[in-house]
Amino acid sequence: MPYEEEEMLPVYLFLGFLESGKTKFIQETLEDKRFNTGERTLLLVFEEGEEEYDTTNFKKDNIFLHVVDDKSDMTPENLQRLVDECDAERVIIEYNGMWQVTELFDAVPDGWAFYQVMCFVDATTFPQYNANMRSLVVDKFNICELVVFNRFERSYNPEQFHQIVRGVSRRCEIAYEYTDGTVAYDDIEDPLPFDIEASHIMIQDNDFALWYRDIMEEPEKYDGKTITFKALTAKNPKFPKNTLATGRHIMTCCVDDIQYCWCATQFEDVSDIPEKCWLMITAKIKVQKHKLYKGKGPVLFVTHYAPSAPPEKEVATFY
Repeated sequence: MPYEEEEMLPVYLFLGFLESGKTKFIQETLEDKRFNTGERTLLLVFEEGEEEYDTTNFKKDNIFLHVVDDKSDMTPENLQRLVDECDAERVIIEYNGMWQVTELFDAVPDGWAFYQVMCFVDATTFPQYNANMRSLVVDKFNICELVVFNRFERSYNPEQFHQIVRGVSRRCEIAYEYTDGTVAYDDIEDPLPFDIEASHIMIQDNDFALWYRDIMEEPEKYDGKTITFKALTAKNPKFPKNTLATGRHIMTCCVDDIQYCWCATQFEDVSDIPEKCWLMITAKIKVQKHKLYKGKGPVLFVTHYAPSAPPEKEVATFY
């Protein structure tokens, strides 16, 4: 049976690489009486660093610490058993930075709801992680609500860190915790490279990835607008009549993560449109339920199209 909203188990997820400050933040959070008011809390630790938890300052008998250091133990049955054993009212997870977040999501039992996802980053080592483990960095930034760069020096340029985060997500907030203990929230503006206020939006080839991510994150602001862009078609006999997928391959961080990103697109007639051809498309956008989406999404109703040469770079990127 599906869980009612009031029955969902709240989960707080903390991401980051080893020695990134996750443990310290969780320790301080659980010592804060505004957060820890006595709820029975399962603290799941998937990565043990040099800093260990000091449970002496926690409220007695309400924090249950369990270490999961073997990925094979990360199963829905095992995680639910741990909750049941301590009758937890909520779960806090310190996740292993070297594991993909999707592996955790696949292992989460039904009825667990992520209330907050934060990522902690050691600013002094971040350039090396980003250069050598970019896919893991993207994995974390892509789903978090807040990225905290700690150990941040005054000599560092926040814009460089900002651009790396924004290359993955335009939604999450960014904070810089300086070595003197002060914290500053990122207020660098991120204007889109096209006029979102225009009734007819022209998407240049180099801007496709940014536009696609934006329309999928906030489709409502495009509702009723007209768009012109270059796209690669895809057909499937299971699609509704005169419907194609139109989009482009996008690379977020590396060759291994290239995927075809598309929108449901309605034509008057698709019989003369070849499979996998490049078109310049003008379409009216309506946000509505569609068979190709799980619920609502941006549906493109084509008003004009013409064959087109491929973009100079067929795989779109965020840079």
